[in-house]
Amino acid sequence: MKHPEVVRTSIFAIALVAASTLAFSPGPTASAFGQESGSADNQIQAELGKALSKSRFKDVHASVRNGVVDLAGTVENYADKEEADKKAHRAKGVVAVRNEIEVGGGSTVSDDALQKKLVKALEYDRVGYGTTAFNAIGVSVREGVVTLSGHAYGPVDKDSAVSLVSHTAGVRDVIDEIEVDPVSPMDDRIRLETARAVYSYPSLQKYAIDPGKPIRISVQNGNVTLYGVVDNKADKDAAYIRANGVPGVFKVVNDLQVAGEGTERK
Repeated sequence: MKHPEVVRTSIFAIALVAASTLAFSPGPTASAFGQESGSADNQIQAELGKALSKSRFKDVHASVRNGVVDLAGTVENYADKEEADKKAHRAKGVVAVRNEIEVGGGSTVSDDALQKKLVKALEYDRVGYGTTAFNAIGVSVREGVVTLSGHAYGPVDKDSAVSLVSHTAGVRDVIDEIEVDPVSPMDDRIRLETARAVYSYPSLQKYAIDPGKPIRISVQNGNVTLYGVVDNKADKDAAYIRANGVPGVFKVVNDLQVAGEGTERK
């Protein structure tokens, strides 16, 4: 029978050997980590190749390094640039996306021509859905960058305006500053009653004929703003008086423009 001290010494020696083995056992090397990262990048690259295989992305190039995707090349319109960005962000393992895609492939449209085109298109956007007269969306263009402002009746109307602009040739970027009017039963009542009050007036009925050029009525918490273009100052004043007589209206701001004149606010 072994002496207890001999047993303890043997156990201690075994422990030292085990500790030495653990201390000097090789761990993952930098090369292994590099191989793992490269493998992940290859998987992302393959996934992006499939995601960007449609013809509208034929001139888009994607490269991946350590999970960061760089997008370059050209697309026909801004909506395609945004879609490529979304597809890159959805790829598994992506940590960041740098989107350097250029829109238009070098084609140019003057800011003035682009603004006129967009204003006309937005005038008739959502016609037939019953909300056209309650959307007042402004457009400005600088070096192909479009800024959308003003008010939309609801989120669907806002999204529709942004989508329309994003798919227009010549638009290089979109800055969305459209405010969606608050959901309010009181405001909805005021909108409808203001529309009835304005369009039932004999001299103002003509502004309901062209669905893209109505007197636009924007309402936020009982405050009414009138937008659009009218033929003369008498029509502008009549619209203001009619809107001001609607029960529950706190204030009316008259931003109607008289054709051929500047804006005069009441």
